[in-house]
Amino acid sequence: MTHTAHPYGIRLGILKPWRSRWFDTRGYRQVLKIDTLLREYLWRELHGILIESIEIERSPRALTIIIKTSQPGILIGRGGEGAEKLKTKIQAFISKVEHQPGTAGVRAPEGGVEGRGRLEVRLTIEEVRMPETYANIVAQMMVQDLERRLPFRRVLKNTIEKTNANKEVLGVKVALKGRLDGSEMGRYEWLRKGRIPLQTLRANIDYALQEARLPYGTIGVKVWIYKGEVFDKK
Repeated sequence: MTHTAHPYGIRLGILKPWRSRWFDTRGYRQVLKIDTLLREYLWRELHGILIESIEIERSPRALTIIIKTSQPGILIGRGGEGAEKLKTKIQAFISKVEHQPGTAGVRAPEGGVEGRGRLEVRLTIEEVRMPETYANIVAQMMVQDLERRLPFRRVLKNTIEKTNANKEVLGVKVALKGRLDGSEMGRYEWLRKGRIPLQTLRANIDYALQEARLPYGTIGVKVWIYKGEVFDKK
């Protein structure tokens, strides 16, 4: 078997930041479980909105959720109504998860104890400029096209051309895997334009994996975007 490394995970601490930012020596396992379940819940709840990333920050009294999207107006809603509804859903979900076996009595970072109604939930929505340069957004756009029954080869070519037209992008690779066009046997199709130096740690590569759910099965969508090399400012 080959050993593959996640392009984002292998660059943590070098080029990429952590998407969950907190530290807790006593309740690490429980807090990590809550973060994982919360992030999965938000991805399902916000399906259809182009989301770049969901970041979580914790303090003894507050839980801050940062959602980066190219469609902030849809997420915020008229007069902030959408954001308030989402915040209420997040609070209800956290209260439900905290009472599950294995997460009860979760301790907040720096020694505080999280209790129902005591942990303040803060929601921050940030707009993403130039969405075609972010792999997660590009992958979700491909998923939307596939779910609208567009031919997969057209989706591959249009995505390559649209992404590579940006000046910040030096290389892009897109791949589809599954029962393409409803064929009986699954296959793997991909296109690449430019350079994708996966073994260079200073290479700024954005990677994303999404799934398109179609009547005849699930199609995996992978996107790699290369934005150049990052050198130490010194």
